[in-house]
Amino acid sequence: MSKPRALVYVQHLLGVGHVARAAALARGMAAAGIAVTVVTGGEPVPAINFGEVEVVQLPWLRAADTTFKTLLDSRGQPATDALFAERRSLLIGTADRNRPDVILVEHYPFGRRKFRVEIDPLLEAWQSRAVIACSVRDVLVEKGETKKAAEAVTLIKDRFDRVLVHGDASVLPFDRTFPLAHQIADKIAYTGYVVDRRPEPPGATPTSDGHGEVIVSVGGGAVGLGLLKAAIGAKRLGAAPQHVWRLLAGVNLTEADVGQLKRNAPPGLIVERARPDFRKLLSRAALSISQAGYNTVLDVLEAGCRNVVVPFAAGSESEQLFRARELEARGLLNVLGETTLSPGTLAAAVNAALAAPEPTKATIDLSGIETTARLILAMLAAKRG
Repeated sequence: MSKPRALVYVQHLLGVGHVARAAALARGMAAAGIAVTVVTGGEPVPAINFGEVEVVQLPWLRAADTTFKTLLDSRGQPATDALFAERRSLLIGTADRNRPDVILVEHYPFGRRKFRVEIDPLLEAWQSRAVIACSVRDVLVEKGETKKAAEAVTLIKDRFDRVLVHGDASVLPFDRTFPLAHQIADKIAYTGYVVDRRPEPPGATPTSDGHGEVIVSVGGGAVGLGLLKAAIGAKRLGAAPQHVWRLLAGVNLTEADVGQLKRNAPPGLIVERARPDFRKLLSRAALSISQAGYNTVLDVLEAGCRNVVVPFAAGSESEQLFRARELEARGLLNVLGETTLSPGTLAAAVNAALAAPEPTKATIDLSGIETTARLILAMLAAKRG
């Protein structure tokens, strides 16, 4: 009997969290015996590990800034109808070639509405032939747009078989940030949080890096330069003087920015690019300082280390702060607001976190990768009768 086939669509616009989570889910599905093809529409991120999964790269688009209003192509020019037509043709062609049994669409229709010109034709073409599911994180950006929320409900009812919420209902029910969730309650399934537990790359050199250190990370780094600069300032002010600080510059930071950080680094502070053994570093760290993206927060909770998180909150972004405050109320995170971030406030937060008792071990569902694969296989079995 041939393997079931899945097509995963993901579009990241600024950070790399969406595509990193999709890659982790795709690897989990492949491990469960599903032949997976990922179609990605964002700027290529060589550091993302898709494993043995087939990856199809669309002509890529990214957000011009944190407003997400303008999409730019690989030349830095605004997206055109012709480019969307090219992307749509490649997306539909990939589906026709692979003939998927299941299509997993990341985030749409709760977001990514600018891409409906390519997503809707895919769903229309395959609605009667494949199981169609939405993959969405636990918290949506709060925009108060009732009309768009109602449109999302209509699309879910008409086109989707399932909404896979990558969270734990006992921690953050989906209706906390999507008030119309009750209208699609029959289609919602919680997977647990998606935690990337893959081992270090084969042949990785053994190292004691991270042991007793302060690890400062900003994910892909697209909006993390300010935090890295504040960390250098906090170290200069004498925060955690007995610890080595290790700053991890994400892939989106320019060489010029990284070079400037290195030149400004005081003694006892290391600046280097983000590393594939990030989770191993956290497991040995005295403290983690980071932004509060979904993936990073879950890595911190999995490691169980002391932490300070500075949620990204520029423009209309509310998702990171909302989740971080909820987890802070459970004693799992220490939150420093982005609007109050400075070397002084970060130094104070670091010293307080190091002086506090050991953090509580997270007792939340972290089985998102395995449960997503299991739910998809169950949906396929049900469809086949």
